[in-house]
Amino acid sequence: MRVVLDTNVLVSALLTSQGPSARVLNLILQEAVAILIDERILDEYQAVLKRPKFGFDEEDVNELMEVIDQMGEFVIATPLPFAIPDVSDLPFLEVALAGNANVLITGNKKDYGKPPEPLKILNPREFLDYQALKMDPLGKA
Repeated sequence: MRVVLDTNVLVSALLTSQGPSARVLNLILQEAVAILIDERILDEYQAVLKRPKFGFDEEDVNELMEVIDQMGEFVIATPLPFAIPDVSDLPFLEVALAGNANVLITGNKKDYGKPPEPLKILNPREFLDYQALKMDPLGKA
């Protein structure tokens, strides 16, 4: 399964190690699902995770970013011919559509409006349910 991970899910995963967002991140780190990225997404992850208000250890953030950079599938996205409610989220939707993602995972579904089919916009808990339904017998999505 191919996913794009909104920054708010990554932040939530690091803040709450046992929550749904952390479980999503673990699926990515275990390579049970593929994460799609581009430079804009990596830059946002880095900038947000290094904000002092979160108190994340800079070395831990750098390690995570290196892993995501190495594991992620880089996508060259083109601008979309339509608008979404939160324009700052456009890179995530553009990468999801250009990379043929199955799911864009976010804590703010309303920011994306209704995406073109077959892309699904799901929150972390919804994604875990969806992923469990789509899992093949070998444990890969």
